[in-house]
Amino acid sequence: MTGGTREGIDLTRVLHAPQQRVFAAWTSPEDFAAWYGGEADVPLDRVAMDVRPGGAWSLVIVLPGVEMPFHGVYREVSEPDGLVFTLKDGSAPDDTEGEIVTVAFSDLGDGTTELAFQQRGGHLTAEQYAAAEDGWEAFFDALAARLATHP
Repeated sequence: MTGGTREGIDLTRVLHAPQQRVFAAWTSPEDFAAWYGGEADVPLDRVAMDVRPGGAWSLVIVLPGVEMPFHGVYREVSEPDGLVFTLKDGSAPDDTEGEIVTVAFSDLGDGTTELAFQQRGGHLTAEQYAAAEDGWEAFFDALAARLATHP
């Protein structure tokens, strides 16, 4: 990274779960609420997912004294290979699409799956992207734990 600019986030994780199970963890409200937000609480009644191209999704992360809403629209749904969706938080202007998240799930065999994550959009500062990357890392730690305890 040069000049203090940053265009997005790229992360890769190997998860110890079959590809179909990883896809389900991103598309089932119960699973998504369990890991999105890391250690924070995401009440299931605050999660909505219409997993189809053009369908909306939303959830609220609840921390002591603060609620953090997130929402977006699915652009592509390719079961079990991945998803493309928009992502906005409560501070995003209404007239912007938000960030574009692409997640690809590749079957590595032996019940393992590679998750390739990309977030783009250019709507965040370099510092905001760095903070968001730290957040996604924590979320993926929670995802790995969810997959280990709910195979």
